[in-house]
Amino acid sequence: MKSILQHIKGDRAIWAIVTVLAIFSFMPVYSASTNLVYVVGNGSTLGHLVKHVVLLITGFAIIYGTHKIPYRYFSGGSVIMLPVVILLLIFTLAQGKVVEGANASRWIRIPFVGIGFQTSTLAGLVLMVYVARYLAKNKEKVISFKESLSQLWLPVGAILLLVLPANFSTTAMFFSMILLVSYIGGYPLKYIGYILFISLFSLLFFILVVKAFPDAMPNRINTWQSRLESFSKPNGQEGYQVEKAKIAIATGGMIGKGPGKSVQKNFLPQSSSDFIYAIIVEEYGLIGALLVVFIYFLLMFRILITAKKANTIFATLMVVGVGIPIVFQAIVNMAVAVNVLPVTGQTLPLISSGGTSIWMTCFALGMILSVSASKNETEETILDDNPLDILHETV
Repeated sequence: MKSILQHIKGDRAIWAIVTVLAIFSFMPVYSASTNLVYVVGNGSTLGHLVKHVVLLITGFAIIYGTHKIPYRYFSGGSVIMLPVVILLLIFTLAQGKVVEGANASRWIRIPFVGIGFQTSTLAGLVLMVYVARYLAKNKEKVISFKESLSQLWLPVGAILLLVLPANFSTTAMFFSMILLVSYIGGYPLKYIGYILFISLFSLLFFILVVKAFPDAMPNRINTWQSRLESFSKPNGQEGYQVEKAKIAIATGGMIGKGPGKSVQKNFLPQSSSDFIYAIIVEEYGLIGALLVVFIYFLLMFRILITAKKANTIFATLMVVGVGIPIVFQAIVNMAVAVNVLPVTGQTLPLISSGGTSIWMTCFALGMILSVSASKNETEETILDDNPLDILHETV
């Protein structure tokens, strides 16, 4: 054990929190997967659990490998990855079809593995690091709005525009986090106001275009509209999910029915992913529900501590940019389960079943741990890095 701990760097509390969430996830995923087995007819409960465990093991390998990379490499890496993720998003959007009842314009299939990869999650990480790089590089300069439009908001807008048609909630979350990081990084508040106005106008224009040409992008606006209507007045598939989640939560009581004893998992679609928090409340009660909330807020506290202790502005902004969305996504998932927010399709990080969500969360955590493990970095060293030097040093 000592030999293993010697190779683990960074904030030990974050390592412990992530381990607790991962181990805790085994039972809810195993229990909730009965819906996929007996209702959908997909595999076996043990098979779903094994798949989840394998994904978590590879996720921890991603954390370990990433936290060993000096965080300054992520700065130049974001510049290299921007055109890559744009091409991936275009390819993902173009192949849009239905896979197992879900809109496949969010995913591409990883060859030989059979796992769907949600390219928007990778795009979000790259965007956050790129924004942190830009803000750190211009921290001591007077930022020109015109210049920032081409250097910052053009790539941000291009990626968000490619994510928007398939996933509005993810786009909204990315945009909110980018504005938060921009504000923390000293981007002028009046310019943020300009960006908000331009973004709202662009969203309205997008909706009008889709309404005018419904065949170009079928079902997307209707999906958003139906989810909002279901939130205010439950009906249809979304209303059904919300009602079953409410029943699960209402019958959980103080201590719950016990592990594996959920009843609503047999009726609640997406019980092992989007609505897994409702199953947790039913099986572990109010105590279990509050404990999960506490663990996520403890993770956010440690992320903020890491950001505060970072040696450079870039490191601080990067930690906030890739770390806060993890907790924010957890809050959104839990809020949907208790019917505080409309259905969004956001998973519960490190607990819900799924491939891309786990891997990208682990990649973000590895970046945070890389910062907490760093010593004596300087802003000039990081921001003067030529992105091509990363490829050279790696080779």
